[in-house]
Amino acid sequence: QVQLVESGGGLVQPGGSLRLSCAASGSIFSIYAEAWYRQAPGKQRGLVAVITRGSSTDYADSVKGRFTISRDNTKNTVYLQMNNLKPEDTAVYYCHLVSRPEYGSNWSDYWGQGTQGTVSS
Repeated sequence: QVQLVESGGGLVQPGGSLRLSCAASGSIFSIYAEAWYRQAPGKQRGLVAVITRGSSTDYADSVKGRFTISRDNTKNTVYLQMNNLKPEDTAVYYCHLVSRPEYGSNWSDYWGQGTQGTVSS
């Protein structure tokens, strides 16, 4: 089993920055991909950014140029640096991980508990 613990959410003014962290622990042999999703009130959860095991990244159009996803393999932690935040970025942010516990086993996906990011003056 894998556990994901997120941190770094909070309240920030428009134009400000937040840095989210997601630390993974448990039975992890290898990681296929890590991602951040977000869900605003009354809206569906949607992909914000993804980083693959080959370190390729992709972003939602709405955050390109403002958000950066990265990871520290030594800490099994993925980050989301969010700059120039806008009120429409207000949402609960969820970490998502696809991993497997041993070589040749099936891939499984896991979700964090979510962390609130609020952009307001």
